[in-house]
Amino acid sequence: MLELKNLSYSVEDDGVQKEILHDLSLKIDNGRFVVITGPNGSGKSTLARLIMGIEKPTSGRIFFDGQDVTDLGVTERARLGISFAFQQPVRFKGIRVIDLLRLASGKPIGVAQACDYLSEVGLCARDYIEREINASLSGGELKRIEIATLLARQTKLSVFDEPEAGIDLWSFQNLIRIFENMRKQIKDSSIVIISHQERILNIADEIILLANGSIKKTGDAAEVLPELIGTAAVADACERLK
Repeated sequence: MLELKNLSYSVEDDGVQKEILHDLSLKIDNGRFVVITGPNGSGKSTLARLIMGIEKPTSGRIFFDGQDVTDLGVTERARLGISFAFQQPVRFKGIRVIDLLRLASGKPIGVAQACDYLSEVGLCARDYIEREINASLSGGELKRIEIATLLARQTKLSVFDEPEAGIDLWSFQNLIRIFENMRKQIKDSSIVIISHQERILNIADEIILLANGSIKKTGDAAEVLPELIGTAAVADACERLK
């Protein structure tokens, strides 16, 4: 379980402290598929980076499975079972896909098991297992390989920061299918996705709506989406909450 208590985060802007998140508290239980949404500048990505330990809160505490992890860095949190998927996956010249999957799993997995992870994200293992993580891969391919590494890690909490960013429609449709399958298989783990895409919001167990650095509303899709969706798209509706 992830628990945030009275979390605030500020940055200095031209000598003035600008608050990005204000006194935010929430709990995410195991077995939950949670989507955090809101307008640009509401603090969504900042919140994701705070959960992973990439940024440190100005005040407040972060607990993971009952342990205070506020002062722990990225590596320590990863060891405890938290994974993070960036908007733009990192490329690793000279490292093959199978090497990355082995690093993620923390053990010398065989080709067959590595292929299983790739198959789960809709990639033909024969075409990808020996490829390098470099510029020859498209944004959609990189996204799916990154998700395969999270599957290989088998972490307790997976955080995705706007996974739809920079991919084409075909890749996005495959991404939705992958998330739907991941949601069905959640047991003792949880998934947190930062997104304003309606199709991702629709499959969430819980939606957390941020605005101006605070939680405006929480609930399932039936409770939250009507506030976001009228005749406008979700992204436009989120912008109106500014």
